[in-house]
Amino acid sequence: MIHHILPVGMLACNCSILGDEATREAIVIDPGDEIDRVRAILEQHRLQVKYIVATHAHIDHVGGIQKLQQATGAPVLMHAADLPLYQNLAVQAAWLGVEPPGAAQVKDFLKEGDMLQAGSLSLIVLSTPGHSPGSISLLLSGEGQKLFSGDTLFKGSIGRTDLWGGDYHQILTSIRNKLLPLMDETPVFPGHGPSTTLGEERESNPFLQGL
Repeated sequence: MIHHILPVGMLACNCSILGDEATREAIVIDPGDEIDRVRAILEQHRLQVKYIVATHAHIDHVGGIQKLQQATGAPVLMHAADLPLYQNLAVQAAWLGVEPPGAAQVKDFLKEGDMLQAGSLSLIVLSTPGHSPGSISLLLSGEGQKLFSGDTLFKGSIGRTDLWGGDYHQILTSIRNKLLPLMDETPVFPGHGPSTTLGEERESNPFLQGL
């Protein structure tokens, strides 16, 4: 499996590129900015993007989606509950003091249990609201199980809940019910910052104690 993580944009969103070495099909998660860098990785490995997926619709995770969609023709997928956020990129941009990016048309809305297939790669959608109403996490199934947690779970922390639609109790419920049941050795690739494991977070993350 091909797996690249690119911190992109002013908030260093972790854009993940997953590719199947046999079929050259790929899934790009959270292409928030710097699409030229994303495309360079795709071209380096001769990957064809099958899906562009947003774990949620905050501007730092979706700001580059339109450019990547125009370059690849791949469909854009996100949870329907975050569509209002995506439709208000100009408001989000004003809050950060940056120019608003263009928005792509969302092809399909993801829900709990959906599976995205790219060659031998299978990503299972976990609905994990709390950071935003439509936040999702993505579980790469199989022997090399990996969790892409978006801004729900970080190394030593959790996503902030003071933005529009955030809910502190809901994010803790999402983590308890959807993420903590996974195996301790599951690698976690958050939307920002370093990777971790579920076991490490279960033991040391102060927000998870008592869950």
